[in-house]
Amino acid sequence: MSTCSTHVLDAVLGRPAVGVAVALSSADGTTLAEARTDDDGRVRFEEDLDAGLDAGLHRLVFATGAWFAAQDRASFHPEVTVAFTVEHGEHHHVALLLSPFSYTTYRGS
Repeated sequence: MSTCSTHVLDAVLGRPAVGVAVALSSADGTTLAEARTDDDGRVRFEEDLDAGLDAGLHRLVFATGAWFAAQDRASFHPEVTVAFTVEHGEHHHVALLLSPFSYTTYRGS
């Protein structure tokens, strides 16, 4: 069974980005799960996906603009969308390093 998690870090403040809304969708745009990052900036979607993820293209959409606005901070990207390919039987951890005017993403472990 393939699984997915994410971790969002505020690169400017050097701490987890707590409360970022994240949506996980399939290639056809169907929303599979929605959550907010926890106190450590993490979301584990395993609980929301009883059968796991099918192989193929998926997307995580992070509501970064709303998150920065809630903190009265300016930002450039209203959302960050990260597309990734799922292979059966693997865990997919997608990390996001976030700042108001840039972001970096990578596959973690």
